[in-house]
Amino acid sequence: MAPPAAQRIVIENCAIATVDATDTEYASGHLVLAGNRIESVGAGRAPEGLRNVVRRIDASGHLATPGLVNTHHHFYQWITRGLATDHNLFDWLVALYPTWARIDERMTRTAAQGSLAMMARGGVTTAMDHHYIHPRGAGDLSGAIIRAAAETGVRFTLARGSMDRGEKDGGLPPDFAVETLDGALTATEETVRQHHDASFDSMTQVAVAPCSPFSVSTELMREAAELARRLGVRLHTHGSETVQEEKFCHELFGMGPTDYFESTGWLGEDVWMAHCVHMNDSDIAAFARTGTGVAHCPSSNARLAAGIARVPDMLKAGVPVGLGVDGTASNESGELHTELRNALLINRLGAHREAALTARQALRLGTFGGARVLGRAGQIGSLEPGKLADVVLWRMDTLAHASIADPVAALVLGAAAPVTASFVDGRQIVENGRLLTVDEDAVARATREEARRLARITAET
Repeated sequence: MAPPAAQRIVIENCAIATVDATDTEYASGHLVLAGNRIESVGAGRAPEGLRNVVRRIDASGHLATPGLVNTHHHFYQWITRGLATDHNLFDWLVALYPTWARIDERMTRTAAQGSLAMMARGGVTTAMDHHYIHPRGAGDLSGAIIRAAAETGVRFTLARGSMDRGEKDGGLPPDFAVETLDGALTATEETVRQHHDASFDSMTQVAVAPCSPFSVSTELMREAAELARRLGVRLHTHGSETVQEEKFCHELFGMGPTDYFESTGWLGEDVWMAHCVHMNDSDIAAFARTGTGVAHCPSSNARLAAGIARVPDMLKAGVPVGLGVDGTASNESGELHTELRNALLINRLGAHREAALTARQALRLGTFGGARVLGRAGQIGSLEPGKLADVVLWRMDTLAHASIADPVAALVLGAAAPVTASFVDGRQIVENGRLLTVDEDAVARATREEARRLARITAET
């Protein structure tokens, strides 16, 4: 808990969706933030006699929720948005790998700044980045991404990715953009040892994250899992994203993706996978049995025509599921709060129709579900005393939402709600829709310049 002398911020007169185990909500309630912890949450006004109150916020007309948690992203893609707009996944990768393979440290840092800024101003308080492209001589890409996250002020997980199956070995990426088996493992271990913080209020964590079955050798998959467990960190990869991937796994390994993952040690409570669109009943049962998590990326799956993940069936089976933006070359908006709506709507196009997801289930996917997938459900993802003070105030009294009586339905089904305030670790990073930590206009200019530089380098080579 927060120390007795901690400075307190009192938030009052707002609707509150706690997203706790029983989905407790208050039509008009309060939150007290003490240092970097939530000290109290409840109905009515805050308790009298609180000491060290440095700020009181009258949040009338607002909904307070836990900060949104993004469970899958590729920040570097911010400078390759709007390309290959009519491709499926494999054709899209073939089209873009020659460009991505030429990124460097400056591009990566700038793209991370753009990706983080867009998410943070839209209510994301915990972000992650699956960075798996490490061209030779590109510089310290992991360090660049982590520095950008620290400057933005969000809680962050870097999934240090890798690829060792280039074109000459039947993979899709150019050979100069992949690492050797030993090189990938060594660099990943160095990143974990240098940057991973396992403490309760950690702002930076690192996961071990080979890219995907079709860009990584079986040896790297097995040894990466062993490395992660030896270091005590989580594992992340792409899984079951397309029909082509399933065909690839059967042809190369003689089994489907889930069986392949299990054979390489890649199912377990310390693992989460992106997409998981093409899962049969047996696959879902294996994920539920082992506690393997899923990052659901509805907009990207639609953009690349990958299909509709069976999220209602996963949730019913007990599979941990969170939401992901995915890279902005396949989800140009770069926002997570829009994924609440898209997750609900797209899943209602599936077999369960109107019974697929509710508005509150969608909010849970984007908050507590994401925290669970990242292994941080004990610290973030719900508004409860003792948890970290990651809180968002959404304005609900404007033209866009004022006539919707249910604030959670308004947030999920309505237009993108303005963020009046976003707190991470008790520190405010957004005010009235603008970032307080970085200059958004400067970031916009820098990302445009780096996108043009990357396009020029690609054209020249």
